[in-house]
Amino acid sequence: MNQEEVKKEALKILENSYVGTLATIKGDKPHSRYMTFFNDDFTLYTATSKKTQKVDELEANPHAHILLGYDGEGIGDSFLEIEGSMSLNDDREMIDKVWNEHLEGWFEGPDDPNLTILAIKPTRVRLMNKKGQEPQSLEL
Repeated sequence: MNQEEVKKEALKILENSYVGTLATIKGDKPHSRYMTFFNDDFTLYTATSKKTQKVDELEANPHAHILLGYDGEGIGDSFLEIEGSMSLNDDREMIDKVWNEHLEGWFEGPDDPNLTILAIKPTRVRLMNKKGQEPQSLEL
């Protein structure tokens, strides 16, 4: 696959997959959890509370690893491995963009003072498990 094909396939996965795993570093060990992601090109965003371990872990070590796109159909399901650097984004426009009714179970609304957005800027994206092909790295 050439880079344009890898990019097109990766963007397709990002546009069609919302739930994935976010791994951070807790102490000196990986710590993973399922999250809902939104993307703007290859930058990922996810809502969280300022009072969560994710925020504490980000402050100690901003590196993150995300798995996104596996459908559970079996061998050959394409998915993405994304390595990146996390930061907090309290921009009102981004909060409004990410906010949806599914977040109401965790937050009082988009004006909840504990609501923040994690932004994950990728440093490496790999297209995985494409039938019959080796993993493909996307040059960023």
